[in-house]
Order: sequence, then structure tokens, then C-alpha cells
Amino acid sequence: MAVIEVSGMTKSYAGQPVLNGVSFSVEEGEIFGILGPNGAGKTTAVECVEGLRRPDGGSARVLGLDPGKDGRRLRELIGVQLQHTQLPENIKVWEALDLYASFYARPRDWRELLEQWGLADKRDARFGKLSGGQKQRLFIALALVGGPKVAFLDELTTGLDPQARRATWEVIKRVRDGGVTVVLVSHFMDEVEELCDRVAVVDRGKVVAVDTPSGLIDGVDAEHQMRFTLMTGDSADLAALLGDLPGVSGVSRTGDQVVVTGRGDFATAVTAALARHQLLVADLRIGRRTLDDAFIALTGRPFGDHA
Repeated sequence: MAVIEVSGMTKSYAGQPVLNGVSFSVEEGEIFGILGPNGAGKTTAVECVEGLRRPDGGSARVLGLDPGKDGRRLRELIGVQLQHTQLPENIKVWEALDLYASFYARPRDWRELLEQWGLADKRDARFGKLSGGQKQRLFIALALVGGPKVAFLDELTTGLDPQARRATWEVIKRVRDGGVTVVLVSHFMDEVEELCDRVAVVDRGKVVAVDTPSGLIDGVDAEHQMRFTLMTGDSADLAALLGDLPGVSGVSRTGDQVVVTGRGDFATAVTAALARHQLLVADLRIGRRTLDDAFIALTGRPFGDHA
């Protein structure tokens, strides 16, 4: 069942289009990613869905409500962690949770959230003294204190070190496992691939694809490589043996080291040919296609090239 439905959403600033017909839906219980480079329109789209901005055109429904007309009712049902979230440096962790809880008619017990998100020992710590990972856990707790059905998390791990990023990923999984639908805005490919059930790829204000991360990657018809070391067998002309196989576009050899370049599932044909000719190989590695490759295939340019 869809808990969010967005259709044909548009938004411009000073005559410059930021959203150009954005459409997507989010199913109950999933982690839905919105992926795109900085400036692609991700945050604007989500802020329109949250009711923080009004779109110029199109429509959005969240839990059956119109964010523009039913803002007060909707705020009781969603939790939001904004891209640029800050708190007063001297506010204590418990004070922040108690304050946010006061905004809701039926909030969760913030003391339970302290325990749940590993902040009990930081109850009296001031915000300015928390580490980056502790701040992110606090922001998630603040987004959940109202007991939301949907949580919006925008660029949650920006600025964190690798260990803190991965710890935060586990926290996000726990949010979903607790029955909350998560909308995750990110420009990190690895984050989306690790966490998201489905992802909308946004580029220049448009949704160019919606699929699972693996579905996006599998749809890429980009060249990639397999490498191996030739151990035994008589193959004076390996290029002739492998070069005409389906999908293979090139074969290079330096001594016993062989690199085969191709598209699609060419690796299956290569390994079958090696077996037929009784050529033993070692250290076989197949280059992994990535979401970066999918983005290039969808937009015709690298992920970071968004000017």
C-alpha cells in the first residue's frame, strides 16, 4: 500500500525550475531512497511532500493527506530530520527530547528513546559536546519522538567518519524494523545501495528512474572487465579464442595476466570457453557494476557533473 504518492510536482525559484514534473510513490514499510547529486532538487521535493514548501504544480498525498491543506494533521503523523539541523550548543539531550515531545498531542516517552538509541549515558550532556554520531542518533530520536508512521531523513550521514556512517545505517534499519516507513534523501551511492528497498534517481529536477538498487544496476549496459591469471593450457591466441564471444569487446594479455572487456553477461561465455579448452585460471575477478554506472547510463554524464 502506498503511503506517499507524488504526481507531476513542479517548483521554480526566480523563474528557474527546480522540480520539473516529479512523480514517485512510497510503499508502507520500506526504506525509499531519493538519490541525486547536490542541486538535483531532492531536498526541495521532500520539503514539498513534508508540507514545508508549497509546490507550484502537481500533487502530493502523504498517508491520504494533502501536505498543503492538512499540515497540522500531517505533522502528527510524520517525523522529519532536516538536511541542516542544529540545536543550541548548551541544550541538554533530555531537554531537547522533552521540548520536541511537547509539540505532539500523543508523543512517545522520550526516556525510552534515550535507551533505544544509546543516549541514556548522554542524558545530561550538552548538544555541543556530542560526537557527530551521537548528534545523528539524537536527531533520529527527535524525528521519532512524535511516534510517526513515516520518517524523512535528509542527508543523515554527511560529515560523519566511515565508522559513524555505518553505525548510523544500522540505526536507520532499526527505524524501519520498528514499523516506520523511511524516506532517505542521499547523494551517497553506497548508502542507498546498502539501505534502500527502492530508489528514485533525481537529476536536474526530474525523476529519471525508480527501481531497486540492484534493478538499476542490472539495467546498465556499460562495459566492465573480468581479470584472471592463466595457469595452464595451450592458448597461443587467446584473443582469437575469446574475442568473438557474445558481449566481448576486447581481450588484452600481459604474460599470464588477462583482461577481458565486455557488456552484459559476457563473463559466463568466457568462463565456459575456458573450460571447453581446458584452460585453468586463478585470481578470477569480475568488475562490479555500480549505481554510478547506472546514473551515467540514465543521464549521460557522471554523478558529480551536475552543473
